[in-house]
Amino acid sequence: MNRLFLVLLATGIFLTTACTDKADKPAATVNKTSTPLMVSFTELKWTALPEREGMQFAVLSGDPKTGEYTQMRKVPAGTDNELHSHSSELKNVIISGVWYTGTDAASAKDFGPGSVVLMPADWTHVSGCRAGSECVFYQDGKGKFDFVPSGQTK
Repeated sequence: MNRLFLVLLATGIFLTTACTDKADKPAATVNKTSTPLMVSFTELKWTALPEREGMQFAVLSGDPKTGEYTQMRKVPAGTDNELHSHSSELKNVIISGVWYTGTDAASAKDFGPGSVVLMPADWTHVSGCRAGSECVFYQDGKGKFDFVPSGQTK
């Protein structure tokens, strides 16, 4: 009798956990028929970034002109971006080169490969790629991409 009780109890706990786990997961993670994105760096389709001369991007998901997106970004070595902000939160993961950012040029910090830079919406900052080698990074935008120079309105 005790063994039957333990088996029923274990089954009930398992079913409760399985149902709870499934309900907590977004539909995208449950859908097994989705096609994964698998693209090598050499296969990316690069486009000039209209807001910043010399910079390029390759969209991975979404649309940076209208809303949330992910993309790869290439910035030429020696690029300096004056004080500016973005309307939405940005997350950058540096892959190569030395990216810098901060509230002004004097306090800007350098970020090399493997670094993560999370910038809140409307944060005024400088940024750029140090001389020596091109910067490449992954960018996750929580809204459409914009570049608003300091002192200008959106």
